[in-house]
Amino acid sequence: MQIDGPALSGPRHILAFDSGIGGLGIVRAIQALAPDICIDYLADTAIFPYGEQDDDFLIERIVSLLSQAIRRLQPQAVVVACNTASTLALEALRAAWPDMPFVGCVPPIRWAARITQTKVIGLLATRATVRRPYLSRLHALYAPECTLIAHAAPGLAGCAELAFRGQDVPDSTILQEIEGLFVHPDSNRLDAVGLGCTHYTFVLDRLRALSPPGLTWLDPAPAVARHTCNLLAHLPQKAHAHPCAWFTALPDDQALFTHLKPYRFSAAALWEGVNEVEASYYAPVIASP
Repeated sequence: MQIDGPALSGPRHILAFDSGIGGLGIVRAIQALAPDICIDYLADTAIFPYGEQDDDFLIERIVSLLSQAIRRLQPQAVVVACNTASTLALEALRAAWPDMPFVGCVPPIRWAARITQTKVIGLLATRATVRRPYLSRLHALYAPECTLIAHAAPGLAGCAELAFRGQDVPDSTILQEIEGLFVHPDSNRLDAVGLGCTHYTFVLDRLRALSPPGLTWLDPAPAVARHTCNLLAHLPQKAHAHPCAWFTALPDDQALFTHLKPYRFSAAALWEGVNEVEASYYAPVIASP
């Protein structure tokens, strides 16, 4: 992947967090800009998908889980590579850890408003992101002159998880998830749609192929990567041996582990810290590259 952005020389150590594999799209974009970066990845797979969980429960869980991870892993910065977690818990995380830099991932409403020619923009996201007041504020602040078609696709993150593992996802299933974008009275003028869930990057080619011609899909992963590298450029170099992919519930199939290899993880492990238990490594299930 080629991404234009700042060059970052020397190692830095960050933690990237998501409810599943969606944040790996941002990990990939960061690694393309900064090959020397050391990234630990934490996925809260025990309660995936976040978009279907209660807000108060999620805030408490995200702050608790990431506090555990920050204390244990000692990253220089945390990338909250999840729209639901970012729109919901960034404020609480920054209050809990005022000296820790956090990079969030928010719906690309401003970007869509900048490039639209028709003033009709779309957002494909989880139910939680679509219903949250945060989205209304983004719309009012950055795109007040645009009609926003925000569609919740409750099953699309699961489709992306399957696609990441190399499993087949029928076109009909994806079409069913996105059809709400195209039944609005102004859908015939829709020309830009933002991805409001990081998981969707792994079905982006399918979304482009199955949507009407002339529609531009906006994936914020490269922009999040550029912002992360700009932030890290002001921090001292710090090496970190053997970055790991952590999961609060380990999947029962090997396909996920096989597809983690390109992201430079030498091991996958169970994270038990959500229950105030020190995390314990399983034997590595991924061979070192």
